[in-house]
Amino acid sequence: MTTRAKSPAAKRKQLATLIAGVIAVLIVLGAAFLINKLGANDAAAPAASSAKASTGKTSSAKPTPASSGSTPGSSASAAASSKTNAPANPSKLPVIKASQLPKEGQQTLALIGKGGPYPYDRDDINFGNFEGVLPKQPGGYYREFTVPTPGASNRGAKRIIVGKSGEKYYTDDHYASFSFIQEDQ
Repeated sequence: MTTRAKSPAAKRKQLATLIAGVIAVLIVLGAAFLINKLGANDAAAPAASSAKASTGKTSSAKPTPASSGSTPGSSASAAASSKTNAPANPSKLPVIKASQLPKEGQQTLALIGKGGPYPYDRDDINFGNFEGVLPKQPGGYYREFTVPTPGASNRGAKRIIVGKSGEKYYTDDHYASFSFIQEDQ
């Protein structure tokens, strides 16, 4: 039995096939990771929508003075708090006064207080705190809201994150750092 050496062209073809296979596996793994990561952020959104539907309340309801600007039954109502009942800073993060936020941040806070409507589809969705910068809480505890960035062609990096106890945090660097928002009294 004689073995024949492979020609250089055959070796290149075999190597190209092997590389293509590795790339295909990496693409599939990357897609699975992204789907898993994005799915975790959206997992609470259907539950929030069904909660809104089951209460019969919509985010377009007019707030009453007794509700301190939050719409009962909206997913943000648990997170929105009255200015006289603003939560204390439960974190060791720096504090920023609501009046020190950029104009767009103050407008986003007002929308959160009213329960919407929000300008972005990805507003009022679960925030997973995967970076671990905010105080550790169970999944579904935090909600995220976009703070528009003037001149940006996308949502930009600024967000307000709201906890179920009403605490609010601001980031202008897409979750790398946060400040606790002290609402004006």
